[in-house]
Amino acid sequence: MSDRPVVIVSNRGPVSFREDDGELAARRGAGGLVTGLGSLAGRGTTWIAAAISGGDRVAATQGGIDTEGFRVRLIAFDPSVYSMAYDVISNATLWFVHHHLYDLVRRPRFDRHWATAWDAYRMVNQQFADVVAEEAPDDAAVLVQDYHLTLLAPRLRDQRPDLRLVHFSHTPFASPDLLRVLPAEPLTELLDGMTEHDACGFHSGRWAAAFSESCREILDRVPTTFVSPLAPDADDLRKSASSPECAASFDELDRAVGDRRLIARVDRIELSKNLLRGFHAFDDLLERYEQWRNEVVFAAFCYPSREGLPEYLAYRQELESLVRYLNDKWATDDWTPILFDSSDDYPRSVAALRRYDVLMVNPIRDGLNLVAKEGAIVNEHDGLVLLSTEAGAYDELEGVVRPVNPFDVMGTSDVLASALAATPEQRRTESNALRERAQSRSPQTWLADQLAAAG
Repeated sequence: MSDRPVVIVSNRGPVSFREDDGELAARRGAGGLVTGLGSLAGRGTTWIAAAISGGDRVAATQGGIDTEGFRVRLIAFDPSVYSMAYDVISNATLWFVHHHLYDLVRRPRFDRHWATAWDAYRMVNQQFADVVAEEAPDDAAVLVQDYHLTLLAPRLRDQRPDLRLVHFSHTPFASPDLLRVLPAEPLTELLDGMTEHDACGFHSGRWAAAFSESCREILDRVPTTFVSPLAPDADDLRKSASSPECAASFDELDRAVGDRRLIARVDRIELSKNLLRGFHAFDDLLERYEQWRNEVVFAAFCYPSREGLPEYLAYRQELESLVRYLNDKWATDDWTPILFDSSDDYPRSVAALRRYDVLMVNPIRDGLNLVAKEGAIVNEHDGLVLLSTEAGAYDELEGVVRPVNPFDVMGTSDVLASALAATPEQRRTESNALRERAQSRSPQTWLADQLAAAG
């Protein structure tokens, strides 16, 4: 690992703060980013992030705070500016374009409100750059994470030419044709901002190639890129799987499923995750493969996401309506075909990964998708994984998962049927091969690749 001092820059930090009897209490954040960068704890690493909660904003007034092995520096933005940058640009524009979520007949619409939001996005990035310039040790490696922070590099480069800058994208990257949906000047600014880094990293070679092609066509230059898929922390995952809370959830789920087969999915209620087509595929399975009626349960543990955006609230309502319809259509006195729960219950989600016979992972597009790997690591039923070919993780897992076209409902139900009908020997062979592949990398490998790119 590099001897350079390290600064991590991300929208959300490794901890969130709350006030408790006038004292600040820190709670470690969840998610792949915190896990992936956790090995830098205790090495004098500074982590710079936005103040999200009220407690975070109080913490921001105290400058750097030492917690969880990091020096955490939070930035308190003007709430209206941050909201425009985060909601309008990061989530409703860049997320949509990179995941191919726009209904181009109706959206996007780039008007004066959007132009004001782009200015806010630029301001947030510039303020991040100023704080990094102030905090970073000499010759530090600055690891900038994700699409929220594409514009900070030019300003930071002007102030601190000694720093080595690496940007890592956790999303897919749009092809040049789709990227040109964005107005010309912001698009050029975005690509210029990313190429000011010494290197840009992606989870998949497909996303790196799309970024390079966009830069070649729009900027007439080719950036330095690298590919490094993130991996789960297998030890941490197994610790969660062996917890009493997970054991209780596992027993509850096992009783509900009984001797039936279990199809599971664990996801956010996120447009890109393709939940609706997953349920339509299950409906098609029951229509065309009658032998699975009353013989299989679909457990979907999907927690809400981004409900400040109207598209997401409407999607959740449509999802819940579809689940009710399908349960009304297929349920019998002793069989509820879909077990759906939208509460955020991590032990229960891990229990589903331990228990599944088939795991459905069918996103429209995904930068990576850790669930496909996490399930393989903790599953105890020789479970098989259906994985969308549009997930970044498919590049690594091809040959040890069962591929699905995320738009092909009938094709997905056919793959479901074949997975449910697999022999014990087929299941054991496939699940063992997938587990071995899923554990071939670690979070430390991913981190080391970023530090190597910093030089």
